[in-house]
Amino acid sequence: MSEFPLREVLKALPGDSLPLVQSVLAAARTRGDAVYLVGGPVRDLLLGRRVADVDLVVEAADGQGAVALAEAAAPQGARVVRHDRFGTVRLELAGQGIDLAGLRRETYAHPGALPKVEPAGLEEDLARRDFTANALAMPLSSVARRAKPAVVDLVGGRKDVEAGVLRVLHGESFHDDPTRALRAARLAVRLGFHLSRGTRTALRAALRDGAFGRVSGDRLRRELEKLFAEARSGVDPSRALGHLADWHVLGALEPGLELPRSARAPLRRLGRMLAEPPWPPARHEPWGAGLAAWLAPLESGLRRRTLRRLAVRGERAARIQEFPRDRDRWLGRLDRARGRGAVDAVLGAVDEELLLALAAWASAPGRRRISRYAREDRGRRAPLGGADLVAMGLEGPDVGRALQRVRTAWLDGSVTSREEALALARELARRRAARRRRAPASSS
Repeated sequence: MSEFPLREVLKALPGDSLPLVQSVLAAARTRGDAVYLVGGPVRDLLLGRRVADVDLVVEAADGQGAVALAEAAAPQGARVVRHDRFGTVRLELAGQGIDLAGLRRETYAHPGALPKVEPAGLEEDLARRDFTANALAMPLSSVARRAKPAVVDLVGGRKDVEAGVLRVLHGESFHDDPTRALRAARLAVRLGFHLSRGTRTALRAALRDGAFGRVSGDRLRRELEKLFAEARSGVDPSRALGHLADWHVLGALEPGLELPRSARAPLRRLGRMLAEPPWPPARHEPWGAGLAAWLAPLESGLRRRTLRRLAVRGERAARIQEFPRDRDRWLGRLDRARGRGAVDAVLGAVDEELLLALAAWASAPGRRRISRYAREDRGRRAPLGGADLVAMGLEGPDVGRALQRVRTAWLDGSVTSREEALALARELARRRAARRRRAPASSS
């Protein structure tokens, strides 16, 4: 075990997860359970990369799987969240969490189906995984470390990690779970890996046999959500989508779907904005902005069919569908805007995720204006509210117009205090009252 001392392994795990991991190992020592770190964390340790997640598998001495160990390990105030269908459990405390799973095998009723899960041994558990680079385990508990080598590698995964290769464990892997292709695209960009020849052959066979058509839109969308979320860690979404296009996966998701050449630069810019300050963190996950930026150049009907295939519904689907038209209108008005207040008037009604997509498509000067608005002006509050204006006698649409006038003056600096804002509002109310008095005479 000298190759990977337990102290060094634990030190490499995310610091906020360490107390929970130590609680699990203490409970495992008492119960006699074998606990292994598996999958991506082991791969990243071998690569010397930062470990972002903790995935543990449990070989329980009493045969009860991961739940009994999680409940025994849970510190005071922790929450144990069970997912019985897949034999998994999440242990959460103070906003942090780790995932534990019982050792299991998976069988698929048909291509693209969710797996049926049954208890199994460590060998079968590793054999069910997507790529050899993820079919690795590292024993952590005392029982496991006495019984197994420092890295359990049954399929040559360690060699593939060193060579930068993504290799499926069997020829039907993409038939079983076609979403592994989307996962491969993310890993290829994040790790700089490439598909082995046999893996490309397996993917072509799954495409030929129509395996992707049987995957639900929700599952496909969730993989794309992860693709765009990883942009925050520096993964270029245009490169990941480029892999999927080159592998002919996009057209298998929806006939005609592609990565338009004109969308590549906006997607690269979107990735940089998500990964690098000073762009503020969005309140929402970035996949809506990613879809809007990606699909904008496509023909309207194909964009609509793609959103339907990915189970994107409701207002979000409508916003993404109309984004190309709105984008052109917003960018045109932004080019003509003079002053921060005018920029605010253009961008104030733009949904936050579409604001990201808009910046991705904007020129460099436009991006600077959108970024300044998002960082500095979007959250600024004018010194007056609607109630102040109603008290002055304004009503209906006049309230909204006056609020915008006051806010514009506030952002431009021509109004610098509440007193000055009140004076402007009174003048606006006076002018409105004068127009009302003149209206009957002009209409007679």
